[in-house]
Amino acid sequence: MEKIILGIDPGTTVLGYGLLKVSGKSLELLTLGVVNLSKFDDHYLKLQKIYSRLDSIIKEFCPDEMALEAPFFGKNVQSMLKLGRAQGVAMAVGLNHEIPISEYAPRKVKMAITGSGSASKEQVATMISKLLKIDEMPDFFDATDALAVALCHYYESQNPFAGVGKGGNSWKSFIEKNPNRVRK
Repeated sequence: MEKIILGIDPGTTVLGYGLLKVSGKSLELLTLGVVNLSKFDDHYLKLQKIYSRLDSIIKEFCPDEMALEAPFFGKNVQSMLKLGRAQGVAMAVGLNHEIPISEYAPRKVKMAITGSGSASKEQVATMISKLLKIDEMPDFFDATDALAVALCHYYESQNPFAGVGKGGNSWKSFIEKNPNRVRK
């Protein structure tokens, strides 16, 4: 089975994106990059640019799934609000194209890629380049972070026990995803 995963690292100054093609157990980098919004002062214009660019990426690559890095708790409420808006716009684009969306905490992404939830952006980028055999790294870590989110999503989708024990519906979800593994 072949699918394309769009990973997004939301931001209102720099938003990262990465597309990963999955063919069975084979992974291939399609593209990665950033939407650099630093030249725009108007926050609403930034949100419009995010929507427009992600819409064109989705139209070009037709991803089957979208994975976003979830905002983490920060001390600056205004920054968190802006980050949440950027994430909301990214979700809206995906929903507009009827793409299933998953969210992952930054620590979970880092753990999935490097084995350490406190890994630096440099460590994540290094592992991503090794895992996906990327020769030339982008100028912004936001792009490799977005690719890390896509890769984390891939790993989670391969794990039949992902989410088990986290909430009341997790066993139900496991059974629905794996009916052949349940004896009656």
